[in-house]
Amino acid sequence: MLDHVETVFEEMKPMMKKLKKKTYETNMEEFLEKHGHYFYEMTDHVGNVDDKSAAADELARTFTEKVEKAYISPKKGRIEPVVQLDLNFFMIYYIFPAILKTEHEDARLVTDHLRDEWNRRFKDSNIQYTDYDSLYASFREKIFGIF
Repeated sequence: MLDHVETVFEEMKPMMKKLKKKTYETNMEEFLEKHGHYFYEMTDHVGNVDDKSAAADELARTFTEKVEKAYISPKKGRIEPVVQLDLNFFMIYYIFPAILKTEHEDARLVTDHLRDEWNRRFKDSNIQYTDYDSLYASFREKIFGIF
């Protein structure tokens, strides 16, 4: 399950650069077209088992382990702080909203467990999430008018 899920971060840098309302909308559409199957796989898996909480925990651990393995610095044995910051923002702007966009009844459960595991696993991470529509509405021309 979640084979090569770390590939969802491959376009992280260009997708976060000069993030504006229109580019966020386009980026999300392309992101979902390319990687949306992972988020449906996650929510469908949890939806098809009796112990949903345990399944969501397992998915969260698998997801974070794969991301950590892909981004850990071989020299330092940890993820560089600047990379971790990028990963955190990408989770907030793309991963969590993509899971919620599945509109699956267990999407929030999956997202809650993923957020909690992410915050436990990665140093100085205390991220939260919101849905795509709320993020999109927060843009003026630029996110929160600051970039």
